[in-house]
Amino acid sequence: MALTRTLMQLRPIVAALTRHKVATALIVLQVALTLAVASNALFIVATRVVHLARDTGTDEAHLFVIHNRWKIGRDAAQIDADIRTDLDVLRHVAGVRDASPSNSAPLQYASSVAALPTRVRLRPDQTIRPQFAMLSMADDHTLDTLGVSLIAGRNFHPEEVRVTGPEDKAAYPSCIITRSLADKLFPAGSALGRTVYLPTGPSAIVGILDRLQGPLSWTREADGDNVLVPARYVDPQGVMYLVRTKATAMQPVIAATLKALEARGDIRIIDPVEDVQTLAQTRERTYASDRSVAILMCIVCGSLLLATAGGIVGLSSFWVSQRRRQIGIRRSLGASTGDILRYFHAENFLIVSTGVVLGVVLAVLANLGLMKMLYPLPHMPLYVPLFGALLLWLLGQLAVWGPARSAARVSPVVAIRAS
Repeated sequence: MALTRTLMQLRPIVAALTRHKVATALIVLQVALTLAVASNALFIVATRVVHLARDTGTDEAHLFVIHNRWKIGRDAAQIDADIRTDLDVLRHVAGVRDASPSNSAPLQYASSVAALPTRVRLRPDQTIRPQFAMLSMADDHTLDTLGVSLIAGRNFHPEEVRVTGPEDKAAYPSCIITRSLADKLFPAGSALGRTVYLPTGPSAIVGILDRLQGPLSWTREADGDNVLVPARYVDPQGVMYLVRTKATAMQPVIAATLKALEARGDIRIIDPVEDVQTLAQTRERTYASDRSVAILMCIVCGSLLLATAGGIVGLSSFWVSQRRRQIGIRRSLGASTGDILRYFHAENFLIVSTGVVLGVVLAVLANLGLMKMLYPLPHMPLYVPLFGALLLWLLGQLAVWGPARSAARVSPVVAIRAS
């Protein structure tokens, strides 16, 4: 019965709205823009949250990184000898499980380390777009140091590890890649034993890692696509030492490693605050801006929803004051409190529904535009704007409840006299 009464009121509701075209259009546009902006913003926040929570595939709780900078005046041979000596020292520090040198570290931005973005081709004469990946130097201790696991193949042999510098362009005969990269390169078969072509030449895939989130690149969808090559990176600027501890209480081990390296402090510079970070600290620092942006976008979305609710409350209150005579006449003719409430709720539902339809279209178009401008942004599922539409419907009904309740309490005699 109540539904029938509500449906019977739709025609007069539409007729009433056409007499307030500007106000109605403004609320419709506000609802549409709120849905388009909020759904895309919250979808971006959701993708960022998923990104921040990704497992690196490493033993994060036991890893720390030392940024070792060399003093000026040492050549490649001396630096290589120094690295070998340092590694031997680090591996014998109490509490250290393993250590290895590298040109990069997980979760650090590629712009802040010597990480090498690379293109991986399946043929030397490939003309289609090659697969983007991050290239890192590794030795036979790197996998154990990181705590990553092979799902196929083998680790590097010690004799495979070569010395390379920033300007070295020699080919690497073997490599280890991550499963995500293997699936992209060879979706129809196994990548193990296949040959890929790096910018320096052909390289045979000897191992496949389950997961490894390396340095963060400009395109975050490739963060898990990594190529490890058997090399010890000799850079006059410095080297990164990846160290894995046996226990989660890392501070005593960090202090012991720094003390061990101080024995040859005349050849290096290490800031114990800025140049030594646990992987947990690296995650915290690297993603600090992402968390701030996510929080800011949530605040903006909340403000938009509040502004929309405020607009609905304001418009409904205005219409109640304008219709006091109409409400009084309806009450005197027998309209119940429920009839008045249903009228205003149905009116609000029509307005919000019109805005929602327009907003869903704008949300989809906005997402497509963002996908073109921000390449890593995925396609927004349709349920995201639909969920936003449901939220706006509920918000609209809650916003109109106060003014509708006030209208339903209007006394017929008072309303007619006041008009």
